[in-house]
Amino acid sequence: MLSKEREQQVIELCQKLIQQKSYSGEEQGVVQVLQQTMQQMGFDDVSVDKYGNIVGRIKGNRPGKKLLFDGHIDTVPVSDETEWIHPPFAAEIHDGKIYGRGTSDMKGAVAAMTCAAANFAADTGKDFAGELYVAGIVHEECFEGVAAREVSKAVQPDYVVIGEASQLNLKIGQRGRAEIVVETFGIPCHSANPEKGVNAVYKMAKVIEAIRTLQPPHHPVLGDGILELTDIKSAPYPGASVVPEYCRATYDRRLLVDETKESVLEPIQKLLDGLMAQDPELKVKVSYAVGHEKCHTGNDIEGERFFPGWLYDENASFVQDVYSQLKQKGYTPSITQYNFCTNGSHYAGEAKIQTFGLGPSKENLAHTVNEYIEIDQLTKVTDCYYGVMEALLK
Repeated sequence: MLSKEREQQVIELCQKLIQQKSYSGEEQGVVQVLQQTMQQMGFDDVSVDKYGNIVGRIKGNRPGKKLLFDGHIDTVPVSDETEWIHPPFAAEIHDGKIYGRGTSDMKGAVAAMTCAAANFAADTGKDFAGELYVAGIVHEECFEGVAAREVSKAVQPDYVVIGEASQLNLKIGQRGRAEIVVETFGIPCHSANPEKGVNAVYKMAKVIEAIRTLQPPHHPVLGDGILELTDIKSAPYPGASVVPEYCRATYDRRLLVDETKESVLEPIQKLLDGLMAQDPELKVKVSYAVGHEKCHTGNDIEGERFFPGWLYDENASFVQDVYSQLKQKGYTPSITQYNFCTNGSHYAGEAKIQTFGLGPSKENLAHTVNEYIEIDQLTKVTDCYYGVMEALLK
């Protein structure tokens, strides 16, 4: 367990991070705090890439594996600060909890990773095998894994630890997600004479009903690859006295292991081709949504909204090495899966890097009013991250 001094260190760092408002694209305040903290703590080097991700490195005295701790430093916005019982950016402590936006999702984990790395380096005198990296990732709330690609390319890690909330349990997989766009194209005309045009919304209504007949694929561990309608828009809007010429529907598709961009769209495209063969007036297209965002560095970041699922065997050696070490330290983690999407979509799903999740706090506190992290969870996960380093950097 941590000394009182080290407990206070991680609490204070967590508070400093919370006090820096860091909506996606506005993470520069957190980056500055982490940069200063890592340098003071003796990290060998600290760098910020073109997207604004910050990466601190500690090099062991002996050759070995590269271990990367990943935590995103952006948060979802606070819609109404008056709804909070404690100010969302004050990081006040009440009844053993730190309150604020990003406490559980996931600045608490980032603070713990940073402190654990410094503690491990100090206690070992850097006499360990390999290299240790702590990354603060931007824009995760917009699209999981896109900014992480830049860190992955630079570090080329052998192992990745995702710090998303898990209540100190080990997470060895997740469903991924894709945003799928279906578009119908009609012919505009005056709504007093609708027979002279083609109403794109009527065509979309038929498409939506047909899509509902598709059976989702199933995975015995991760569940169904659901396809759920999330929004629909037409144009022109407002459509005063005009038959709409365009309609766009967005679907949330939960991705299973080894699904590809092509395999996911194939059954939808086949269905649409059949509908178009039956209806010469129907013009419909399916594709993936593309996200475009501005980074705090001024650079643009974009990517298709396709974030793969992933799953490791709980008996994989790296999982069992960490599990055994945590047990030795007095913890009793379960080995399960995340119910939501993480940066693991890139590391494990795309890059096939050995990845698992381990974080403090409860999953259901993310994005909520009155978000908090229990100090007990914060200090314990700092100790757990230390145990991960002991297990994987032998």
